Amino acid sequence: MARYMEALTVERGGFRIKVPESWWEFDVRPETRDDSIHRMVRERIRQRPELEPYRDVFTDFLRKAAREAWQSGALYCGCMAEAFGGDTPITGSVTVSLVGARTQSGEVLPTDPAAIVRQLSVREGKREGDAWRKVATVDIPEVGTAARTYGVEDIEIPGDTRTIRAVLMQTFIPVPGLEGKVALVSGSSQVLDLADSFFDMFDAITSTFRFVE
Repeated sequence: MARYMEALTVERGGFRIKVPESWWEFDVRPETRDDSIHRMVRERIRQRPELEPYRDVFTDFLRKAAREAWQSGALYCGCMAEAFGGDTPITGSVTVSLVGARTQSGEVLPTDPAAIVRQLSVREGKREGDAWRKVATVDIPEVGTAARTYGVEDIEIPGDTRTIRAVLMQTFIPVPGLEGKVALVSGSSQVLDLADSFFDMFDAITSTFRFVE
């Protein structure tokens, strides 16, 4: 997947992030996202007519990703939906959210990476195919140290009682000047067989995150 890392810089209020130029990025607001997605799919298929058989698959996936990103409070959503000759396209997404943590009494929890790591739990898969999670810290150029979890996890679907199993990487980046706030960069994909490749891709994308004025 590394050959797709020709980057497109996307800026939103307070941050910028680079995603592969083959990815799709769009406004997640309900009033604009459907029109945006239909225009993007139409233009991509005009450029690459071989994708026509996947028009409905791409549209449905992008709409679902946008809806879930909005419901989770994301400020940005970028998606990968590529057909590599198989019957089902390979899909994945990256979102950026501004989140905060407080105790039940309203006390602001610390957001330094070491404190976040102490709050996060490691999950060891006891059998092959079990969900698992690892916790670490990473250094992001021009940003600093951040806490991270990565693994294959069961994720709750916003507005639903079901869960889905997915490759998931979450990086918690403290926001300068905002007590108790972190920028949460989340990468996920339901293509479990390509977990290691997606971990590399999500790490590469997250490493481009920068705060801007």
